Amino acid sequence: MRHRHPARFGTAVLVLALTAVGCSSSDGGGSGSASDDKASSSGTNVTSCGRKLSFDGPPERTVALDQSSTEVLLELGLQDRMAGTSNLKTKIAPEYKAAYDKVDVLSPKILTGEQLRAATPDFALGGFTDYFTKDRVGTREELADLDLPTFVSAVDCPKQNTAGADKKAGKKAKSPFDLLFQDYTDLGKIFGVEKRAAKLVEDQRATLTEAAKTADRVKGEPTVVWLYSVYGDTPYVAGKSAIPSEMSRTVGAKNAFDDLDEDWPTVTWEQIAERDPDFLVIGDLSERGKPGDSAADKLKAIRANPVMSKLSAVEKKRFIEIPGTEMDPSVRTVSALPRLTAGMKDLGYVR
Repeated sequence: MRHRHPARFGTAVLVLALTAVGCSSSDGGGSGSASDDKASSSGTNVTSCGRKLSFDGPPERTVALDQSSTEVLLELGLQDRMAGTSNLKTKIAPEYKAAYDKVDVLSPKILTGEQLRAATPDFALGGFTDYFTKDRVGTREELADLDLPTFVSAVDCPKQNTAGADKKAGKKAKSPFDLLFQDYTDLGKIFGVEKRAAKLVEDQRATLTEAAKTADRVKGEPTVVWLYSVYGDTPYVAGKSAIPSEMSRTVGAKNAFDDLDEDWPTVTWEQIAERDPDFLVIGDLSERGKPGDSAADKLKAIRANPVMSKLSAVEKKRFIEIPGTEMDPSVRTVSALPRLTAGMKDLGYVR
C-alpha cells in the first residue's frame, strides 16, 4: 500500500502528509540519532498482522494509538517523525520524557476517527487490533482504502503467533517476546533505523536471558494472578495468550489463569479466590484516571471484598506492583522482568 495520495474518511476529505524523504536527526529517547543507519527505507515491504505494507520512504507523520507504540518510537529516536500520540496509561518512562514532550498529545484517551483525521497522518500504529474498529479510528481495510498504512504489534496477531510452528519438525511457535522483537525489526526497516532496532533487540534479549536464570532458583512453581484493571467490580486478569503468561513461565512461576485462551479475560473475585494464587501482580494504570485503574484502587477493592480479603496472599501482603504498560507488548515489557524477579525474591520464592 503506497501512501502518496489525498485520502477520504467517509464523506470528509482527509489530506494526508504523504511526502517521503530521508531520515532526519533527532535527540530522542534512544541513543544516537534517527539518521544512524544509512538505509533509507526506499522500497521497503513488511507484513503486519496479515496485511502487506509498502513504503516509498520513511513515514513523516506517524500517529501512535497507545502508549506502548509511542514509547517504541521514542526508543528508536523517531519523535520528529510523529504527528501525535494518544491513550496514556501510566507515566511516561523518565528516559523518554524529553522526547515525549516534543510530540503532540492528540488525546489522553483512545483516539477517535475524527482525531486521527485531523492529525493528517501518513502512518498509524497500535499495540492491539481492537484500536482499528469502526467505532474507533476505523478498520484497517477502511484506512487502507485511504492510502493510510497501519501497523499492529505482532504479539496481538494469533496467526503470527503460530507461524512457522511445525511439531513434527520440532519447530515451536514464536514466543511473545520473539514477536515483540519482530516489531522492533519491522519498524526499523520502515523508518530506516535498522541498526538501532537491532541494538534494542540485542539488549532486550540479554535482559530476557538474565531473567530466565531465576527459574532455576525458584522454589516449586508459585502461581500468580496478574490483575490488569478493575471496571466496576469486574477484574481483568492475564489469560494464556497475554504476555504476562510468558513472563511467568520465563521466571519459573505459573499464571493462575493460563487455562483461559484470551489476553485479558474478565473473571469474578470468587474465581480468583478459587485459584488461590501464591501472589498477585497488580498493574498500575493511574494515568488513565478511571476508578479502579491505580494500584491503590485495586488493592482497596481486593481488601474490601469478603472473599478476596481472606486469601493467604492478601493476608500476607504478597503483592508486586508493576506499571500497567509493562504488562502490554511494549518496549518496556522486559522492564517488568527484573521487577518481577526482585518481587518474588522479596516474597521468598527465589533461593
